[in-house]
Amino acid sequence: METPALNALLCPHCGLEFTAPQPDAHSLACAGAHTFDVARQGYLNLLTGHGTKFVPDTAAMVAARDAFLEAGHYQPLADALADRVGSLLAAAEGNALIVDAGTGTGWYLQQVLAALGGRTVAAVGLDISKFALRRAARRNPQALNVVWDLWRELPLGAGTADVVLVVFAPRNAAEFARILKPGGSLVIVTPLPGHLAEIAQEAGMLGIQDGKEEALAASLAGDFTAEGSAELHVPLELGAADVGNVALMGPAGHHLDEVALGERLAALPATTRATAAFRISVFRPLPRP
Repeated sequence: METPALNALLCPHCGLEFTAPQPDAHSLACAGAHTFDVARQGYLNLLTGHGTKFVPDTAAMVAARDAFLEAGHYQPLADALADRVGSLLAAAEGNALIVDAGTGTGWYLQQVLAALGGRTVAAVGLDISKFALRRAARRNPQALNVVWDLWRELPLGAGTADVVLVVFAPRNAAEFARILKPGGSLVIVTPLPGHLAEIAQEAGMLGIQDGKEEALAASLAGDFTAEGSAELHVPLELGAADVGNVALMGPAGHHLDEVALGERLAALPATTRATAAFRISVFRPLPRP
């Protein structure tokens, strides 16, 4: 496991640091002798006690997301995100650390790390779904991929991260502010009103309400100050399988009626034009008392 990322990790039981594992070790131990197994796929599960009350994405939902992203539909978003993170890290000193909160299959993190060129940057990917992290660990073996509930206290030390990424994932403002360095950045990707509106009904998507940017800023106001944002509109040409993946990879995938979805997809033309609309927002943590 990557040492710089491991140095930022804290035991969820006692809050102590982890000791460096032996090569090819199948477990990780903290200074307080609490031990956690490393899955054979390469990810680490730190969830303890009651685990989580939230329902993780299923294997089918994760596979749909991976297929959609691998098809390149959101590549312009990944490129814009990588460019923004690269510029934010340009002034970072020493060993920089990216925390991808809600890493999913690790696709966006992979794009960001690849765009950094020869610079070595440590990375931690957090997600609640072990099915997603199996893919993330294969995609980003150099990162520390950890099963964790983002609404709990994060298993990372204070002031350890240079950038926290949140791409369509929960936003635990207080914890993000705690783990960021004083000059660090929180980068959040959210959908804009009208995002994929052309296929919203077929994909069972909920509409994006106006005022989301203001609501986002308000939810972070006690811990962050807004530094800027940029909008991105991406024209898409989607086949029926792509629309099906959109339906399955989002929150609707948890309660999808596959028969009804199949009927909607069968009625689609060979190609459906749609527009993906995103906002990339950057925030800086407020000074800690």
